[in-house]
Amino acid sequence: MTIDKSLRVARGSISNRNVLTRAERLTKLAEEDRWVEGDSPLGLPKVRVEKVSLKRKKKVKQDDGGEDE
Repeated sequence: MTIDKSLRVARGSISNRNVLTRAERLTKLAEEDRWVEGDSPLGLPKVRVEKVSLKRKKKVKQDDGGEDE
């Protein structure tokens, strides 16, 4: 049997997670200068995670050159 298309895992989306660990959040905030060494690691602001969307190419409609007038 084959796996349904909705259940397959895309290879490009494996590396991006939508939940970061505290250490990952601290490094991202430090890169954006929103957190400085010595600040409390508790109650951190939210960190936006970029989503990679793989869009499908739309099919181009080809018009016939010989239209009747």
